[in-house]
Amino acid sequence: KTDNMFTEYKNLPNNSRVWIYQADREFTHTEMDFIALKAEDFIKQWTRHGDDVKGSFTFKYNQFLVLAVDESFNTVSGCSIDSSVRFIQSIEKEFDLDLMNKMNVTFKDNDTINLVKLHDFQRFAKEQKVTSETIVFNNMVATKEDFENKWEIPANESWHKRFLV
Repeated sequence: KTDNMFTEYKNLPNNSRVWIYQADREFTHTEMDFIALKAEDFIKQWTRHGDDVKGSFTFKYNQFLVLAVDESFNTVSGCSIDSSVRFIQSIEKEFDLDLMNKMNVTFKDNDTINLVKLHDFQRFAKEQKVTSETIVFNNMVATKEDFENKWEIPANESWHKRFLV
């Protein structure tokens, strides 16, 4: 049993499980430094019924925090997930962020990432400001491989397509 089960995100296998938390605004660089330290500490002590969890985290676009776990090493139990949710809630409080609002939708406009309420996204779709080609972020992806390949996709390939005209 090793003491430290934190690993670089890039070292995790493709079938690792991911949880994507989108912030309601961009993180500052200072916040990312603090969150990175806290995430590493959290992962080092993240245990499943006393077994270590081999995990990591990564940031994307300064607005998404992704936790990842190598489930070939250990599957993640309900109580491990609960502790990760508590960890995310503590980050929200400390930095005045909203990381778990499922009613927020993110999409790309050229290089700009827009975060809107779901009902605004629906309205944009009606007004065709958002089209089948619009790049959306599918935060429902569950594995590292899908995160790499199916997270950032045209709206017509995602659950967002039900809102398109």
